[in-house]
Amino acid sequence: MISVLILTRNEQEDLPDCLTSVSWCDDIHVFDSHSTDNTVEIAHAAGAQVHLRTFDDYATHRNAALATIPFKHPWVFLLDADERPTPELSREMQQITVAAPASISGFRLRRRDFLFDTWLKHAQISPFYIRLVRPEHARYTRAINEVIEVEGTIADLSYPLDHYPFSKGIARWVEKHNLYSTMEAELIVRNQGLQDPSLLSALRDPDFHTRRLHQKALFYRLPCRPLLKWLYMVFLRRAILDGAAGLTYATLQSFYEYLIVLKTKELRRGKT
Repeated sequence: MISVLILTRNEQEDLPDCLTSVSWCDDIHVFDSHSTDNTVEIAHAAGAQVHLRTFDDYATHRNAALATIPFKHPWVFLLDADERPTPELSREMQQITVAAPASISGFRLRRRDFLFDTWLKHAQISPFYIRLVRPEHARYTRAINEVIEVEGTIADLSYPLDHYPFSKGIARWVEKHNLYSTMEAELIVRNQGLQDPSLLSALRDPDFHTRRLHQKALFYRLPCRPLLKWLYMVFLRRAILDGAAGLTYATLQSFYEYLIVLKTKELRRGKT
């Protein structure tokens, strides 16, 4: 009842374990951005179907996958190469989709991010994600840190998805977030974010993703964002309780925020 979609670009290190974690599926699709390593060969060897597309931005790329791939099953599990569904989550998804009414178009789950083999239980900013959808009812928006919009009811899953964003090392994380910060700064300068954010929606909207959109838009209007982000993560979200991993992650996230601030200023100076 479930197909699997994995987006890749040079993921030869992470892809084998990712594919193993969904070996229960008979319809695995790897949507690759012309990898230059052994990603495609690994996918073929595991029996996955490989589709190639040149990457442009995250929302457009994901939407292209949902729209063009001929999935065998009515449900699609959306996965990145550095993520692994727990065995309990795999069983739950297979069981729940069999009996899901037509009114339900997606399922939300909790993702657990890890650093130094430590679950960032407190430091993780965005723990909830919609990852199991009927593809015809799902659409991504926002070019970076994309948001999925689903037409229909969203239900919740009980078991977690594990995420290893530092599996390739700190340097690779920094390299990736250097690109992310450039894309975020470009969005801010082009004013493609939420134009009229609401504090009420940021605090009380019942949908987690709507709250995050308003929170992010309001956050981008604050001074001293890198410092505020560090204080928020360490003390309000209690990243300090995650030990050295939590403090490291909070510092890395603040550094990422500082890059966005600097690049936004740089782009705006270039426009004048």
